Amino acid sequence: MRNLRDVDPTTAALLGGFVGLGLGGVAVLAVRATDRSRRNEVVIAPPPDLPPGVGEVLSVLRSSGIVVDRSDRVVNNSPAAVAHGLVRGQEVVHPQLLQLARAVRRDGVIREVELDLRKGIGEGTVVVAARVAPLGADHVLLLVEDISQARRVEEIRRDFLANVSHELKTPVGGISLLAEALLDAYDDPEAVQRFAARIGVESRRLSSLVKDIVELSRLQGADVVKDPTVVDVGAASEDAAERYRLLAEEHGIDVAVQAETDCTVWGDRDLVTTAIANLIGNAIAYSDGGTRVGVATRRRPGAVIEVAVTDQGLGIAPEEQQRIFERFYRVDSARSRATGGTGLGLSIVKHVVENHGGTVAVWSQVGRGSTFTISLPAAPSEGAAAGATAPDQYAPVEFHPAGPARSTRGQP
Repeated sequence: MRNLRDVDPTTAALLGGFVGLGLGGVAVLAVRATDRSRRNEVVIAPPPDLPPGVGEVLSVLRSSGIVVDRSDRVVNNSPAAVAHGLVRGQEVVHPQLLQLARAVRRDGVIREVELDLRKGIGEGTVVVAARVAPLGADHVLLLVEDISQARRVEEIRRDFLANVSHELKTPVGGISLLAEALLDAYDDPEAVQRFAARIGVESRRLSSLVKDIVELSRLQGADVVKDPTVVDVGAASEDAAERYRLLAEEHGIDVAVQAETDCTVWGDRDLVTTAIANLIGNAIAYSDGGTRVGVATRRRPGAVIEVAVTDQGLGIAPEEQQRIFERFYRVDSARSRATGGTGLGLSIVKHVVENHGGTVAVWSQVGRGSTFTISLPAAPSEGAAAGATAPDQYAPVEFHPAGPARSTRGQP
């Protein structure tokens, strides 16, 4: 093999030139690759920052706040937005909200709308008020407030006014027609007496309805029990039964009252008596002659006073038991109207009991009757029974065989 020193000068020069060209080409390729890398870094640079203070405001916002960028990606949100299911990861869950964000991004016009959004994966919906506005040049802010409760309250108010108007129209219209008939029959004493009696019935019904409406409106206000006193619930049960004693006798219904001693609560004596009386009146209205309505007052473990009103009436179907405490709801409208019921009695019971910190529940079977149970927190007492076992709250109360109406104060 020839030694490199033996290569002639011309050949050595050519070899050196080729090597130089090769190194130069590699250097050019390296520079171009670096330029491309830098250009790529510019393309994938992070999006512009949010305006100062937006993150801090969102972190303390009680309503749902969401910020999306030009690609509809969530870049920040309030905790409520996640809790209410509006945001999942970096995505806005509801397409309606995304459409609003895109429209605002397109024309820069602030939009305020109410939407019905699907709640979770079920069939329920939630009503929201959404305000969507541009946030700088690259972001859109969505403020979403749940107004479902306000919408329900408004619907209840409208229904209540409609029901009141309807209920008032019936007796007022009846009185008007009877008055005209009375004028036409002025020379017929029997007709005059009959129409006058009917006017009296409708007038009492109207008076009862107005009284119940006023009472219910008062109970829905705040601080209805302003000056609570110690209330003997057993005595209140007896007073309530006396209010309906004559009506019960007219219908051949026996009202029996059993009350343990030391059954006291803090509250308003008149309201507690009214609640129990409404349950007794309701039991009489839906019972047939020859049956019994029982009222039992007793102290239960856990410092609870119970008043159970049991009847042997028609009973209430399971699907209707959830609605009986609604205003103007009647299980049997024809029977309720015939007995002068306003459809507000059980609503008044519910509000009275809740204002006293208690609950009201119903046990019923069609054809076997019903038991309504009021549970109220007991007033402190040294004589409270201890160690007794608590029975089923919703089971019907047992009474002695049919006999004359009586009060058994202090007996178990």
